[in-house]
Amino acid sequence: MSNEGLIIPERSRNIGQFTVGRILPFRKKRNVGPFVFIDHMGPKLIKPGGYLGVDQHPHIGISTLTYLFEGEVEHKDSTGATQNIGPRDVGFMTAGKAVTHTERTPEHLKTEYGFFMHGYQIWVALPKEKEEMEPRFDFVSAEKLPKWEQNGIQFTLVAGQGFGRTSPLPVHSPLFLLELKASEASIFETQSELKGELGVLIVSGEVSCEQETISAGNTIVSENAENLTFTLSNGAHIMLFGGEAFSEERHLFWNFCSSSKELIEEAKLDWEHKRFPKVPGDNTYIPLPN
Repeated sequence: MSNEGLIIPERSRNIGQFTVGRILPFRKKRNVGPFVFIDHMGPKLIKPGGYLGVDQHPHIGISTLTYLFEGEVEHKDSTGATQNIGPRDVGFMTAGKAVTHTERTPEHLKTEYGFFMHGYQIWVALPKEKEEMEPRFDFVSAEKLPKWEQNGIQFTLVAGQGFGRTSPLPVHSPLFLLELKASEASIFETQSELKGELGVLIVSGEVSCEQETISAGNTIVSENAENLTFTLSNGAHIMLFGGEAFSEERHLFWNFCSSSKELIEEAKLDWEHKRFPKVPGDNTYIPLPN
């Protein structure tokens, strides 16, 4: 493993009623391939009074990817898209030059019994030439994602390309995002099947590599995804993500990402003066942070 065997621990933070684990960005590693931000939501039992309710907020320069193991999110955005995203569906909103959206608990889940919520919110930076593209929303249901089993490991290709397969999700640069679940202690080799940088996010169980065992809540990073070997514990659950890194640095402020600091400053002013497009029928507004 390169990056001096970099291991990124999950750090907790609060968003409204939720406590989430921040994986990226990390001070020693700001991005992995085009992936610039990953938050871990749950696992948590959601009861009345604790529903997800993220009001209208803006993005530029990225695609946001929602992938859940449990629960459901109602997504609405300024392109007019409305979509409930359930377990192992993929919601992919490309902000481009400007988009706003909301994320809320669907009404049908608001019962006295509650429900479990568990999954990831992921940001994928856009290549420089597409940072100001028109916004769009793409959705792929769980049953349409490529799935296979090999050496006691169940694979799901969520986005991008890997292992001779391509996800139906439209992406904007060379990348990969896979979910792996081991039904027994297993050896996993990347060989030449994945290209670019690699992050191994350990959801549960343990992963061993180069005489070191890493437990759940940590992420391992390598600058080269090829020819790596990992041992997965029985029942281990991991996410693999990464791809080709961009040559330009990406700047982050709040929900804005860009290779240009000037574009971020413009976005800040546009949001403060309410010049962003709006989610149809929604007048909520999250102010720009200080």
